[in-house]
Amino acid sequence: MIFTSIQFWAAFIAFLILFALLRRTRREVLMLYVVAASLAFFYMSNHWLMLLLPATALISWALTNWMSRQEGDKRRALLFLIIVLDLLPLLFFKYAQPFSEMLRSMLDTNFSLASIALPIGISFYTFQAISYSVDVFRRDFRLSVSYLEYLFYLSFFPLLLAGPITRAGTFFPQIRRKPVTSERLLYKGLWLVILGIVKKAVVADYLAQYNDWIFSMPDAYSGFECLMGLLGFGMQIYLDFSGYSDISIGIAAMLGIRLPENFCFPYRSRNLTDFWHRWHISLSTWFRDYLYIPLGGNRHGKARTCLSLLVTMLAAGIWHGSTLMFLVWGALHGLGLVLHKLFRPILRDIRDNTLTITVSRLITMCFVALSWTFFRSPDMDTAHKLLGGIFTRMDFSYTRPFIEARTTWCILFFASVLSLFTGEKLYRHIETKFIFWPWIMKLLAFMFVVQMVIELNKSNIQPFLYFSF
Repeated sequence: MIFTSIQFWAAFIAFLILFALLRRTRREVLMLYVVAASLAFFYMSNHWLMLLLPATALISWALTNWMSRQEGDKRRALLFLIIVLDLLPLLFFKYAQPFSEMLRSMLDTNFSLASIALPIGISFYTFQAISYSVDVFRRDFRLSVSYLEYLFYLSFFPLLLAGPITRAGTFFPQIRRKPVTSERLLYKGLWLVILGIVKKAVVADYLAQYNDWIFSMPDAYSGFECLMGLLGFGMQIYLDFSGYSDISIGIAAMLGIRLPENFCFPYRSRNLTDFWHRWHISLSTWFRDYLYIPLGGNRHGKARTCLSLLVTMLAAGIWHGSTLMFLVWGALHGLGLVLHKLFRPILRDIRDNTLTITVSRLITMCFVALSWTFFRSPDMDTAHKLLGGIFTRMDFSYTRPFIEARTTWCILFFASVLSLFTGEKLYRHIETKFIFWPWIMKLLAFMFVVQMVIELNKSNIQPFLYFSF
């Protein structure tokens, strides 16, 4: 069950009604209700693999409590054990089958594991579990947490599908406070839900149809069509993932929990470092705090800093998938960050003006778009054909027939591009206007968006791209 399906919203409305009725009961009763609903949601997505979540929560919680009372080497050893146990299910479900295929090919044997379904949400709750244990180890988080609270933290259903990866210090103080009904927070949540549905189910899913054709047979299309497919995928993955994040944050807000922003106009970045401060913020800061900084960060000279950056981005690539393509994507971003770090003293001397800001944004956008080729392509041959088509078969005479043949796609794509130039002040202004609309107008806006989803996706709801990660 996904956030853009009619079934989910029917179930969520029923859940929300009972949630509102239980808000005045004991905190533990309300938490049990949300945990039960979250595990039911997880079961509908993963069936009996949902048992992994409460089992992981119990083991991680118990060992972290034990670790919190230890000192010195024993404390470090327990943290290592916790991280290994947290990662084992993720590593098995994500990499066991591809690894067995690689061994079969290398050793020329018939050994092969059956295809293993990756439990939806396992990457996100695994990273949250690790961040909790590391924060307790570092004494950055000192609250004593019950198993029910910890299970609530890991299983909270708005976070399972798309994050954002939420830290213990952000989450637990909120569930400890007495629930306060806030119309502003509720309506902000509704605004984010509507915005997320438009991004994901209306625009991204429609763009995906043409993009999939291009990446399946790039040599069958002209260079211009390949370029539009590549740019279209860049917009699709942004709208897809930021849309799901908006829905997640919006649903949490409707339940009274504030989650951190996960995307902040990333395609307006002026360099690659800025891009990773704006793109999938919860994941990039997780890798920064729990991998890059422990590797040495920028504290041990330029060479160590560059190595730490490269290793971190390679790890980010591997997190997304076990194929060579994700490794190449991670390596490209790692090298890009290294180059920006090395040339930063020179770049600082360049004065900011309209021209330099525009050029820097274009260079960053071109690099990110180029790297998406390897992220989306199933193999290196497809990437080679796509880029070869763009650089050797480019013919802008295809522009007019392309627009005439795919008018709706072009309208949605260029409208999305124009939205990138929307300033944050204007965006906040529109959000505030929506919050103070009469409730009937909010309801009509939501119903209109749902109808748009039905009309554009009558028989084909595109899966969330990050399900496979």
